[in-house]
Amino acid sequence: MQDDLPRGTAPETAPDANRRPHRQKVLLVTGMLGAGKTTVLRVLEDLGWEIIDNFPVRLLERMIEGKPSDDPSPLAIGFDCRTRGFNPERVIAQVKALGERADLEVTTLFLDCSSKELERRFNETRRRHVLAADAPVESGIRAERELLAPLRRWADILVETTEFTSNDLQRAIRERFAADEPEDLTVTISSFGFSRGMPPLADFVFDMRFVENPHWDSELRPMTGQDAAVGDYIRKDPAFDEAFARIRDLLLLLLPRYRAQGKAYVHIAFGCTGGRHRSVFTAEQMGAALREAGFSLTLLHRNLGSRAADLLEGGNSRRGPVA
Repeated sequence: MQDDLPRGTAPETAPDANRRPHRQKVLLVTGMLGAGKTTVLRVLEDLGWEIIDNFPVRLLERMIEGKPSDDPSPLAIGFDCRTRGFNPERVIAQVKALGERADLEVTTLFLDCSSKELERRFNETRRRHVLAADAPVESGIRAERELLAPLRRWADILVETTEFTSNDLQRAIRERFAADEPEDLTVTISSFGFSRGMPPLADFVFDMRFVENPHWDSELRPMTGQDAAVGDYIRKDPAFDEAFARIRDLLLLLLPRYRAQGKAYVHIAFGCTGGRHRSVFTAEQMGAALREAGFSLTLLHRNLGSRAADLLEGGNSRRGPVA
């Protein structure tokens, strides 16, 4: 046998055309229409994955065989009920067969969302559901949920996006699928309005509604926490500076300990009623304080662009509910 090898080639280094030098990672991304598949694939692409969307799953094995064996990039394939030849039972059978191969690591991610939220998203974008035809969108969602039920039960990973904003979903996918853990702690500071729901993935949530509300000043109402006049107003509240200092000191105590324990991501959220004044100002100030302390961070304002609504702040009466 050794005589059949190219001259100078040792038996243990003989080339093997059928052997891959690594296990090819394959992630199948599917789920309900409107649940976030496009967002997930976009994040994975940013993380270095090779992305293919609306791919006929029946051709998956052929496509994998055609991928260069020296290409280390993981592969994410998106498909849903619109994909040509889509059949959940057939997909499951094919994934089972591929999962038995020693050169492949196949995972299925299913994105789900409540029917009412999906209906809201479809109505908001004025999109027609592919399974609804001339019927109401809820009938299409119902038919799709029944069709995908076997695949949902089979999936390795289930992500429920009902309460997720786009930023929440992006963060969840980055935390789960980043190829390498960040070398340092990644800190996100965000502001939000309680009237529009709490952020589902925050590690710390601080309620700033105890601070005097700039909404009640007619000149400050159309401004935001990024305006100097709003900041001056908030700082005049005798409780703000002490509360801010205590929160800052708590974070400066805990963040290095999270880093030492190997935690990769920490999300710190500040909330007020509408998410435009007190929470925005506090998030901006805390971001500056943590940057000064040496932390690298991302600053997000979830509701900064939302319309200021008197009803959210308790009506026009100064004696309305505390905002």
